[in-house]
Amino acid sequence: MSKYHTRQYNIYNKVTVSHLEYEDMDYQKRLARLQKKLDRKKLDAILISQPENRRYLSGYTGGDHGIAETSGVLLALRKGRTFLLTDFRFKLQAEKETSGVEVMLYPKGLLELLGRLLPDLGVRKLGFESHYTLHSTAVELKAQLSQKKIALSPQSGLIEAMRIIKDEDEIAAIKQSVRLNEKVFEEVYSSFADYKSEIEVAIAIETAMRRYGAERPSFATIVATGPNGALPHAVPGVDKIQKNKSLTIDMGLILDGYCSDMTRNFVPGKATKRYTKLHRLVRKAQLAGMAGIRAGIRSCEADKCARSVIAEAGYGKYFGHSLGHGVGLAVHEGPSLSGRSKKKLKAGMIVTVEPGIYIPGWGGIRLENMGVVREDGFENFNTNSTWLDI
Repeated sequence: MSKYHTRQYNIYNKVTVSHLEYEDMDYQKRLARLQKKLDRKKLDAILISQPENRRYLSGYTGGDHGIAETSGVLLALRKGRTFLLTDFRFKLQAEKETSGVEVMLYPKGLLELLGRLLPDLGVRKLGFESHYTLHSTAVELKAQLSQKKIALSPQSGLIEAMRIIKDEDEIAAIKQSVRLNEKVFEEVYSSFADYKSEIEVAIAIETAMRRYGAERPSFATIVATGPNGALPHAVPGVDKIQKNKSLTIDMGLILDGYCSDMTRNFVPGKATKRYTKLHRLVRKAQLAGMAGIRAGIRSCEADKCARSVIAEAGYGKYFGHSLGHGVGLAVHEGPSLSGRSKKKLKAGMIVTVEPGIYIPGWGGIRLENMGVVREDGFENFNTNSTWLDI
């Protein structure tokens, strides 16, 4: 089981945050579960290239600059050994961060090493993550391995299906990420008058994240003033913060690998009656969504709990995205709280609840909290209540 220790950041405003010690995560149990999946699929081994999946199975935090450049690949055998194949740049990091995994370098490239290693290991059928492998790489690998009578088998979502249910250690880590995210928001909100434009606010948020010990933002921070709020994924620019106009801040960070995601909407100055009415409507929808979530309910039913509130008030066409999404090592992962999904929610799933109303030319309002699905309901992780109930 994992342990926690505390560290303090920021010489100006000390914030104590519990941190997960990765060496205590039970990666061997996760690998054992994967081996059972390989056995059912009759795969001798699988290559794991997706960064969050690598981290989930080994603790290795090496990141990729893109799908065309990798910091390493896990080779997990159905029986026995697991290898982390990487190059000289990541050797020390890989050896430091992993336990029970054999680190092996490929000075002449990954494909060359696989061509030598797989036959020696007795691999005859090799799985690979088709959703995170370039087509050109797969073609080249297939050509090389076919000469050695090794078959390639594309796999998709194998590890993601394991990650979708969080254990209590992961849930605790995500709670810490949410807590730190809220601390950053509260700091920036308390000095909001110091910032003149969207980009200034975004920079202040992301600077504070790093100062407090986050690895990085879990996505590019969204700050949208006035009419820009009608864009759910608005990009902060030089637009001046508009007094008495709606402002949307959507932000998240990564702490010890795990993501957080939160949206708050408020008005710098005095809110209009229209804003107040719509804000309360979105909050009502959010509360209905959180109240309706529990293990066993279908994703589409959870979505409907919130969507019906907005639709019945006449604003259904202005709520065009799903109610929420899963969060974990990636900020967007399963499950999807979509009106199109009939998959049932299970205890241990982490989801966002983020209804919104977006009116072109006027602006938008989105309120987002995170929590975990439990057998008897939804455990909300957020304690920050800034402008939620006005």
